[in-house]
Amino acid sequence: MSPKSGKKTVRKTPWRDNIEAFTVAIIMAVMLKYFVVEAYKIPTPSMQPTLMGDEGTGISDRILVDKLSFHFREPERYEVIVFKYPLNRAQNFIKRIVGMPGEDFRVWNGDLWSRKDASEPWKILRRPKGVQTETWKALQLSDDPRTGWTSEAKGWSSTGRTLSARGDGRAQFRIRGATNVVDDYTHGYNGKIAPLQRAPGNTARHNVGDLRVDGEVAALAGTTSVAVEFTEGPRTYVLEIPGPAADTNAAPRIRVRYGTSDVASAAKLATESVGSPYRLAAGKSMAFGAQNIDDMLSLEIDGETVCELEIAGAADNAATAWSGGANLTVAGAGADFTELQTRRDIYYTSEAKVTELTIPVGHYFMMGDNTQNSSDGREWTFERLSWPGEGSNGAIVRGNKRSTENPVQVMSDEGVMTTFFRDEWGELWNFPAQSSTKAMPESAPVVSRDLICGRAVFVFWPISPSYDAYRLKWVH
Repeated sequence: MSPKSGKKTVRKTPWRDNIEAFTVAIIMAVMLKYFVVEAYKIPTPSMQPTLMGDEGTGISDRILVDKLSFHFREPERYEVIVFKYPLNRAQNFIKRIVGMPGEDFRVWNGDLWSRKDASEPWKILRRPKGVQTETWKALQLSDDPRTGWTSEAKGWSSTGRTLSARGDGRAQFRIRGATNVVDDYTHGYNGKIAPLQRAPGNTARHNVGDLRVDGEVAALAGTTSVAVEFTEGPRTYVLEIPGPAADTNAAPRIRVRYGTSDVASAAKLATESVGSPYRLAAGKSMAFGAQNIDDMLSLEIDGETVCELEIAGAADNAATAWSGGANLTVAGAGADFTELQTRRDIYYTSEAKVTELTIPVGHYFMMGDNTQNSSDGREWTFERLSWPGEGSNGAIVRGNKRSTENPVQVMSDEGVMTTFFRDEWGELWNFPAQSSTKAMPESAPVVSRDLICGRAVFVFWPISPSYDAYRLKWVH
């Protein structure tokens, strides 16, 4: 109020208010981007299909990255993180943490292993349920008639993802006509995206034993049991649910047997786990899930684990030497299966330069979920060059050693061969090729803590109806 007139004074500088508001908005945006949350675009297929960066479809996930949490805690195993690429710090990478500071780490037989040091035995690494769900790769596509359940038993028939079983019998899961599952590059994609995937030319194929079968089952009144069987080398794992006609005290159980002997043969029963008494109700549809992953067998009913059995890893079940597959069996009157889906685990390829390493304190080891097409830490190598001019002056300079990409040599119009070399800080240098000296390359498989920027938390785009791709999900 004016002391003389008693009227309210009107400010005549609205431009100042606008400048202040605009300045605060910029500061807040910068603060949010660098310290709280930032959006990233996935450019490569190294994390497919968990995160898509796909040339064939043009689908590139946009993700939100939490940059705040790691100011208050350390990164955890299996988190999907964004970090500055150690071999070119001007470039961001996104991968999953699999190896932790100070431990020995190994990739073997498609699985991940760790130990504290050489005084301890190797122990297989098991992913939490949420990460398992994220990384299972669906195998059964509704439009592929060569993939699904087949049976020669009388009264058994299958269409798509349904199976009608009448009487005792067994159905085999066949994928493209074969009973063994391999780590095909197209697995995990829907029927519209899968045909567009092209594996790298040097991709090897491996038999996969880590499988999951889930769906719904409605057992007839006279059914004694339904079971999922997994084969892995000479082993057969039987995950069984009692039916309505089973004994009153019957319970879900998991058994392991060897060779081709009968499932009930006690002489060949290696190990067994029995749950609490339970029988399927006649005619009532129940959800079930059975899986073999990371040397752990699990049986689920309506989303709850009712039975588990840890199995010892051994050379006889090496997926590289033996085939793996899945069967459904019924004893008694029969059952109807619907919404059947068979999935496989990631098979972590081991055709790399480094498959076993000790991770230094303060460092982490990363791998992509698309292990067949992921430049993970096992391949990271520094090229080490020196030259007399600017950027080196005779000292060794490190940069990403990547065939045909860095370093690159180009012939000038004057007939002088010039080397173009991008160093680990992202700076591009050029110098006469004959003036440079090459030192021994240096393996660089780990990421230091200070290069970690944040963790991926949510995919918010794109939505692509033409490919049935609705990319809205939390990242596990």
